[in-house]
Amino acid sequence: MMNNPWKKDFPQLTDGSVYFDTAATSLKPQSVIEAVNHYYHDLSANIHRGMYEAAVITTELYERTRETVAHFINANPEEVIYTRSTTAGLNMVSYIYGLEKLNEGDEIIVSELEHHSSFLPWQNVAKKTGALIRFIELNQEGRITVEAFKKVLNDKTKVVALTYVSNVMGYITPIKEIIELAHQYQAIVIVDAAQAIQHIKVDVKDLDCDFLAFSGHKMLGPTGIGILFGKYALLKELDPMEYGGDMNEDVNKDVSTWKEAPFKFEAGTMPIASVLGLEAAIRYIENIGIQNIHEHVTKVHRYALAQLNQISGITIYNKGSETGIISFNIDNVPSHDAITFFAEKKVALRAGQHCAKLICDWLGIYSCMRASIYIYNTYKDVDLLVETVKQAVEYFQELGF
Repeated sequence: MMNNPWKKDFPQLTDGSVYFDTAATSLKPQSVIEAVNHYYHDLSANIHRGMYEAAVITTELYERTRETVAHFINANPEEVIYTRSTTAGLNMVSYIYGLEKLNEGDEIIVSELEHHSSFLPWQNVAKKTGALIRFIELNQEGRITVEAFKKVLNDKTKVVALTYVSNVMGYITPIKEIIELAHQYQAIVIVDAAQAIQHIKVDVKDLDCDFLAFSGHKMLGPTGIGILFGKYALLKELDPMEYGGDMNEDVNKDVSTWKEAPFKFEAGTMPIASVLGLEAAIRYIENIGIQNIHEHVTKVHRYALAQLNQISGITIYNKGSETGIISFNIDNVPSHDAITFFAEKKVALRAGQHCAKLICDWLGIYSCMRASIYIYNTYKDVDLLVETVKQAVEYFQELGF
């Protein structure tokens, strides 16, 4: 048996279901729900505008969260930009940097492990600027290696856009070594940390990355809030992506000026309630400890793999995952057909291409199922998952799949 002191904090788990879909979005602890409710119930004011008490308190909480995020990733507060999501942050970089700085013949390095939000913005930049996309060749296991990165890195490399942790394979990219090499060629590195931030310690100063993006909803926080970190020297020189309220310093008929970063990148009314919920999520993670989270996930993941490996009739694509992601298929059964069986058993998984079609193509599959493990998962949850997999294999074999 496994003692799990955290599961009780998640009111979503009261119906007997088990949740293995954290890689899509995490569950929310009660403290996060209360932080969001506090804003709507007790404050419900805008930021940086009013001088009445609720407005002042809201602004203080909003900016305190920025400091909390900065501490969490070892950045400076002025380097922390609030966005809608990882996708929004990665797109912002492609617009404010990629479209402005890249030219015909410049090269952008990506990989087949990328989530679409880490690849499609740069495909768009390449199309509009004449820059070229170059792919790191994955090794036999499907990993990014430093050696393979060196083969595509050259004097024409201007941008490197890579995932820190693959959302299908669960592999950790050797991103620090890659950044060091890229900077030797004066290339900037954009890190998609959406699947890393909830599992491993992210230290932007230690990594020396130029930009890094992640979402609140994958790390126990609310939807609608993301973070884009950018080195201040870069942010200072870049123009805003959106224009409107609260991002301007002065507005005139002929010319206008903008506030300093990060405020010039936060036009209009931001997702205030979600910002406050994000701080509660970070506090919750910090109280447990990211290393304790990683150790718990690792134990449950190993327990799951040990049993799933004994089941004939399934294929697991990433037995070396370091972050609790298990991608698999029942042999000869389309994942979208198989997933309905799990749903009926109240086992929450994800089926599809996971917004990462390139790695599905590399694996030679159309799609797959994915179980992703986090702190609210237990050995008992795994037992139900494994039993359901066995039942599903038998069920579809009886149907003639």
